[in-house]
Amino acid sequence: MELFDTLSAQIRHMRLPLFAVSLSAVPFPDTPVLLMLHWHGFRKAAAGRAPTGQTSLRQVPASALQLTRRWSALSLLEEEILDAAWQLGAWSLLRDERRGCNTMGAAAGEELACRQAFGDLPAIDGQESVVAEAPDSPELMRLAARRGYVCWQFRPVHGGLWRELAEDDTLGEAGLRQPLVRSRRVPAAAARRPGPNTVSAASSASFFSRIFSEKTS
Repeated sequence: MELFDTLSAQIRHMRLPLFAVSLSAVPFPDTPVLLMLHWHGFRKAAAGRAPTGQTSLRQVPASALQLTRRWSALSLLEEEILDAAWQLGAWSLLRDERRGCNTMGAAAGEELACRQAFGDLPAIDGQESVVAEAPDSPELMRLAARRGYVCWQFRPVHGGLWRELAEDDTLGEAGLRQPLVRSRRVPAAAARRPGPNTVSAASSASFFSRIFSEKTS
């Protein structure tokens, strides 16, 4: 999907620091996936749109992009986002595997997590909190609510808030790393249908620990 190129283009276009990047997918090959970029910053509200008595500054909405390129297994998506996280300077990658929230006994928090993963965020002071270019996100959310989904998230150094904390010999001046040589890639987690809720950084932990040891040895 050329995820790194897509993220790099968004960073150049927005010229704002990124707080986090997330990618959400339902476990069915070739379905669209939702990429979200969570920006850190404030802008002035349009004239006359700020509520009376409230500040004219508003939080910059997150960006939601629908990616419709073909894929055959969740493991391939995971490999690509691992590569993007590595090149953008991230230190870890969170993998959140969720069951469908339309399940007997599911907590209200599960529904909220599903809505957030697919870009359905509540308005803030009457202003939109997501700018979406994702026409199929409502249907994806309904499918995820029935069948489950996987969401990956990382915090980039390049284009992010973490540049001042970056004491890492693998990073260049811009907070970027060189692309990985294919032979060094660690196999991603096997594709499987999401079961009960699990949150794991195990796949990324082994990936990053191996790459760091190779880069610094």
